[in-house]
Amino acid sequence: MSYSNKPFEELDVLDNFLMNAIAMNQEVGEAFCRKVLSVLLQRKIGKVKVVAQYTLPAQNPRYRGIRMDVKVEEPESGDGTRLANVYDLEPHLQKNLHLPRHNRFYQAKMDSRYMKRGDDDFSRMPNLFVITILNFDPFGYDYMMYTFENRCTEVEGLKYEDGLKFIYFNTGGTKGGNGNIKTMLQYLHHSTADNAMDDTTKELHGYVSRVKTAPEIKEEYMRFEEFLAYERKEAAQEAAQDTRIQSILELLEDYGEIPESLKEELQCADSDTLRRYHKLAAKADSIEAFTEMLCSHKASQT
Repeated sequence: MSYSNKPFEELDVLDNFLMNAIAMNQEVGEAFCRKVLSVLLQRKIGKVKVVAQYTLPAQNPRYRGIRMDVKVEEPESGDGTRLANVYDLEPHLQKNLHLPRHNRFYQAKMDSRYMKRGDDDFSRMPNLFVITILNFDPFGYDYMMYTFENRCTEVEGLKYEDGLKFIYFNTGGTKGGNGNIKTMLQYLHHSTADNAMDDTTKELHGYVSRVKTAPEIKEEYMRFEEFLAYERKEAAQEAAQDTRIQSILELLEDYGEIPESLKEELQCADSDTLRRYHKLAAKADSIEAFTEMLCSHKASQT
């Protein structure tokens, strides 16, 4: 996923923040998701439960967790005791990801939530639809939607009934789909009154307008922008430090194998210290000489 730098008033549904703000809205969230899914999947979607910005933490701190944009659960029966379908509805504006493997990771983490310890009836797992909405063509064939599901390679027509589908929607595609899907995608991409060209998108635009005029949502977006600005600053600083460390290591690697203890010391150093270490590495004619310079530098600081 990616986040927009647009002013709040110019946000479209395809922007992550607005998608979540609408989905989380107690008055319109479920109706919004139900209508979007009904059009995109071309079938009636029944009663649903919406969980926006649903976080699945990593089981180990060395590995990343995931945060889905909108998770929609559709029960099999009226009492809601068993789920029929789960939909991960995710707008995606970032082009530098390997989407198939990215979504494979998401799918594995999501599936793990629907089997409890000791469960052995895997037939009770709900169908999972990983739905990615893009403002670019991920595969280059100009289709407005690409659907992937598992099949047998050797036996033509033999489906692999695992209940899993990956669907990629391309807002700029012209092939496949139909007029209703195209109208929906155009509205999600550019969410103006002019693009609300049928009854469904006009109703969606009413939901969007209601959320956009709520003062608390605009205030939340301002806080969200501050958070993103801080994250970007932190990421830029980390990238600069990584570059500095790599530059120091490249200066020293011609003199032999660099001790792990020295690499760890560089990793722990702050940006100002790394700048000084870089100057020392440029002057050193051996790893031992660099180490001695470090010791002298640290002694002078005490």
